[in-house]
Amino acid sequence: MMTRNFFGGIQWAVFLLASSIAAPVAIASVFGMTGLETALFLQRTVFVLGLACLTQALFGHRMPINEGPAGLWWGIFIVYAGLAGILYPSSADALQALQSGMIYSGVLFVLLAVSGLAGKMKELFTPAITFVYLLLLVLQISESIINGMLGIVSDGDPVSIPIIGASVAIVLLMFYFSSHRVGWINRYSVLFAIGAGWLLFILMGEAAPVHFSEAPFITFPEVFVFGPLVWDSGMFVTSLFLTVLLMANMLASIRVMELLMKNTFKVDKPLRIKGASAASGINHLLAGIFSSIGPVPISGAAGFVAATRAVSLAPFIIGGIIVVLISLFPDLMAVLAALPAPVAYAVIFVIFSKMTEMAFRELTVSEDRERAYKIAAYGLIAGVGIMFVSPESMGELPAAAAATLSNGLIVGTLTSIVVEQIWLWRDRVKAKKHT
Repeated sequence: MMTRNFFGGIQWAVFLLASSIAAPVAIASVFGMTGLETALFLQRTVFVLGLACLTQALFGHRMPINEGPAGLWWGIFIVYAGLAGILYPSSADALQALQSGMIYSGVLFVLLAVSGLAGKMKELFTPAITFVYLLLLVLQISESIINGMLGIVSDGDPVSIPIIGASVAIVLLMFYFSSHRVGWINRYSVLFAIGAGWLLFILMGEAAPVHFSEAPFITFPEVFVFGPLVWDSGMFVTSLFLTVLLMANMLASIRVMELLMKNTFKVDKPLRIKGASAASGINHLLAGIFSSIGPVPISGAAGFVAATRAVSLAPFIIGGIIVVLISLFPDLMAVLAALPAPVAYAVIFVIFSKMTEMAFRELTVSEDRERAYKIAAYGLIAGVGIMFVSPESMGELPAAAAATLSNGLIVGTLTSIVVEQIWLWRDRVKAKKHT
């Protein structure tokens, strides 16, 4: 059992790292950080994500849902990078405001937990809303997945036939491993697929070289790297709005995992919404203290669990510990950062195909299926439509509005929630008239 949990933990750690490296590297690039600053920013982010997983597993929702850099915070970082020299004197001042914003958000999460509002928000995620959320999540990330599997790094890059061939081979391997009759092969399918894919890219000569950092062999994350906590009223308003949206994201992730555990694995766990909200508050406080990116439970964890059948919490906790320990060794981080992107995307392709299956199953359990279809239609049209709008077109809007309206997942989910609530309100009015 210990051996199974240990290797399951390694698999969780690899999955968490593979799905979390892109955000800090992209943000570091936007803010013009040096190589060493980028490495240390990546280290702090991974360190906080590992702690965040442990916090949720031990004191929060207590489900195997990994934490990742919140896409909304990612968007806010990019927006604020453009405000350096305009609203803020320099990039350092913008980063200091963002760091403070995560502290604000942490406090707000705790207040939502204490007030009981977090539990009330859970009722909004009906089967129709969950379907819209899951399908938009898959659609939003599908562009990145396919580009990565084609070897396209930036707009205009040519498609690489060898990388396409290797990506397809990894997808087939992942399908083979995840559906294998032998339990231990099925359980570690992600680990086997990533290992085989990385080896394939090395043999093809397509694997990126490892760039070791200039940091010491063991480096403990520093605190308040961007400066002391400051009060920024604009950032507070942004954090308030983002916290509500991140709460919705967290609730959706918990709801998806709850359905998977109940329907597929016959595991009925009590929902701990208040604990999850308080844990998210602690995690955002940690993100602010360690000058990293605010974390959020990742809905893709349900696809990972469905593919690997890794429903137990013990391997997940071990994985979180491994991630925290790995983050203390910059050279190990450099090795993991060299994982070929197409390998990660090919594995994620299979994981998110499971998410698509779950989305359509969720729609079929709606009590009023015709109504669910109509609600889903409004949400999908709004969400998918926003995905085709250039983010630059949102540049004149306030930061919080720009980050939200450029996110099709959030717009579509909120649209479907509003439509459903209007529908339910209308039904209540009609019922009163007939009584």
